[in-house]
Amino acid sequence: MNDEKLIYQGAEAKIILSTFLSKTVVKKHRIKKTYRIKEIDEVLISSRTKEEAKLIHLARKQGVCVPSLFDVDLTNGIITMSYIKGDRVKDIFDTIDKKKRKDLCIMIGKNIARLHNNDLIHGDITTSNMILSDNKVFFIDFGLGEINHELESKGVDLHVLMEAMESTHSKNANDFEFVLEGYEKEYHGDIKRVKKKIEDIVKRGRYR
Repeated sequence: MNDEKLIYQGAEAKIILSTFLSKTVVKKHRIKKTYRIKEIDEVLISSRTKEEAKLIHLARKQGVCVPSLFDVDLTNGIITMSYIKGDRVKDIFDTIDKKKRKDLCIMIGKNIARLHNNDLIHGDITTSNMILSDNKVFFIDFGLGEINHELESKGVDLHVLMEAMESTHSKNANDFEFVLEGYEKEYHGDIKRVKKKIEDIVKRGRYR
């Protein structure tokens, strides 16, 4: 294994730039929690690593752009996947013109719908977890994801993105309507129920 470079460290995992079979890869290494009983921690790390890899695999099968999986180490909690060369959507969203932003939002919405059509919940859809590469949006970090058929989970997924756009891209927050436009083009269910669910979630937040 060649030189490895830590490119991000969060509370749950370290993201490391590395090589695997002569390819540039990213390794997501889940962090052990010393405050948990060792055996419980090992089970949690293994199960969450397995679940995330499964979600990435299923997302790819539905035509959603995600990193390619090269290796999944359940014992050590490491997922080795392809390095996506491109720009984080968070970094470019406010710099591109309105038409490009609209097209980008529609593309994002279509991909979220493809996930939701198959009950795949990302769990943390923000512009930080999307990479624009070769005019395609790649979704990364399914660490909080799950398989869930409930409308509530799909509404929450979209609401997370709406709130992320309001806080991170406040001057272009209204572009979320284009996300919903793209979502509607691909979603197999009743879009009115999804929009109503988002409204309900917003109201619940206001009255806490």
